Amino acid sequence: MQRTDTLRTLFKPHLWANLRLLEGCKQLSSEQMEATIPGAQGTLYDTLRHIVKAEKSYHSRVSTGQMYHNSGKEHSMTLDEMIESLQLTGTGLIEWATKVQPDDTVQLDWESTPREVPKTIILTQVINHATEHREQVKAIISQLGLEPPDLQAWSYFDELDV
Repeated sequence: MQRTDTLRTLFKPHLWANLRLLEGCKQLSSEQMEATIPGAQGTLYDTLRHIVKAEKSYHSRVSTGQMYHNSGKEHSMTLDEMIESLQLTGTGLIEWATKVQPDDTVQLDWESTPREVPKTIILTQVINHATEHREQVKAIISQLGLEPPDLQAWSYFDELDV
């Protein structure tokens, strides 16, 4: 398997899991979207919005080297708008994952200090960050007495019908 195939294989299930989670949340009421648990990034809605905003930021850093400038629209995004955004950034990250070289870096403001960070670390953070927050959303859904979507890589593989 070539390096590009391996990287695409890592980022395709990431996109799939993000989209599957948001599609599942479309069944929830407004009240349910306001539910939370200790340790989550706020409400269920806030946590989903956080995933979207972070992915926009990571995609911008990897693709342009620049910080993402929040347009303010993220504060009131609908689930459909979040899905559209994640489709765009997820597809972009799949593309960029194969272009990033081990020595590619980007400057970040790290605790108020400019610091060069390898883009490979940002790509790693993309997956880790979303996985953590997707699990928080699933925990909130479970607390509501509902069955959260199965986001395991095994389920992704099964859906590929390989």
